[in-house]
Amino acid sequence: MSELFTPHMTLLILAGAVATYLTRIGGYLLMSRLKNVPPRVDAALNAVPAAVLTTLVAPAFFSGGIDVTVAMAVALAIGLGFSSIPMLVGGWIAVMIMRHLIG
Repeated sequence: MSELFTPHMTLLILAGAVATYLTRIGGYLLMSRLKNVPPRVDAALNAVPAAVLTTLVAPAFFSGGIDVTVAMAVALAIGLGFSSIPMLVGGWIAVMIMRHLIG
């Protein structure tokens, strides 16, 4: 049997799937029971996407090389004036150019 598919590993994957499902359905059930969402809860939920994006982008920005930093700066500049597709394409082009120049 492969080392990746041991009974313990399968049990761990299933436990992770159950935990993920329970947290997702638990949040839905909790919010569906509330008639009115308190303003502080609403504000906290509105802040979640920015917090998640920050946790994904910040480590690469601070620990990545100059190519990643320049690409993120270019993507930010493009993103201030355009939609997400031109921003992604601009960042991708910038990182490819930087990696070609730096090596």
